[in-house]
Amino acid sequence: MPALILTLETTCDETAAAVVDDELRILSSVVASQEKLHAQYGGVVPELASRAHVERIYPVVQETLERAGLRASQLAAIAVANRPGLAGSLLVGVAAAKALAVALRIPLIAINHLQGHIYAGRIAAGREIFPCVGLVASGGHTSLYRCRSPLDFTLLGGTIDDAAGESFDKVAAMLGLPYPGGPALELAAHGGSATAYKFPRSFLKEERLDFSFSGLKTAVRYALAPQGSQLPKPPLPEQLVNDIAASFQAAVADCLIGKALQALRRERLKRLCFAGGVAANKTIGAQLNTACEQHGIELVVPPPALCTDNAVMGALAVERYRAGLFESLDCDIVPGLER
Repeated sequence: MPALILTLETTCDETAAAVVDDELRILSSVVASQEKLHAQYGGVVPELASRAHVERIYPVVQETLERAGLRASQLAAIAVANRPGLAGSLLVGVAAAKALAVALRIPLIAINHLQGHIYAGRIAAGREIFPCVGLVASGGHTSLYRCRSPLDFTLLGGTIDDAAGESFDKVAAMLGLPYPGGPALELAAHGGSATAYKFPRSFLKEERLDFSFSGLKTAVRYALAPQGSQLPKPPLPEQLVNDIAASFQAAVADCLIGKALQALRRERLKRLCFAGGVAANKTIGAQLNTACEQHGIELVVPPPALCTDNAVMGALAVERYRAGLFESLDCDIVPGLER
């Protein structure tokens, strides 16, 4: 009988659980979104996020087991993302996982949230995708990895300030677009010109495999209001919004694509996995696909439901389960950016 693993995800503002087996079959998946809770603030409020996780974690676990038609006693292991992320949110997931592991007397497995995003590409592909370069672009992270195997990741570089997804949200807020900003900004960009504004592409011509989106965000602000002046209040002229959205999106795309190709050349690899919430952006995805085709690169991108935070990507725990890589109950969280 296949071993059944319950995976938990609480690194930011999504409370999620899934049941997977050791043959990488997904038996159930539940995501409780906090989008409406944080929308009024224009971004995730860490204290509110952690409180919401406390309220939702066990109902989500119960619903996940019910959808899979399982009893908790049938589980072989509990897995949880313990890094990186918001400290309060991580603590809720890790505490819940430890409690279940003790109560059920089964092993505890800890996974890296960003590596889980890349592993979602393995789940979606239904076949081995390693070795590859992994590019994770989300609300909290923009990172490049060399992925030799599911258990051997090396960080090549990442953002030194804002993440790509965070920049989408902040620029969308400047333009008077609703939260979350990514989908709204992409929609607005369809009606604009990607060359209307010449926004910066940080590090694009340098050898370092790092990202920086803070300067890009500032350039958008100055396009809306001269230095030292107040931002205009929404609603803004529609064409202005669309042009800035399209030009901003084009700058982000150039940075992500340029650095991904640079990493592939440096690592001498011909496969790229693009994951994280920004990977759900169809415009950037299409441009990346074209670039990969031109350079003979195989591109793997999970479907949108597996790009945003979810617990299915916790199936990375199956690899650790097979290898016998379990955690003790003093397993701790590792919040913040991974550098």
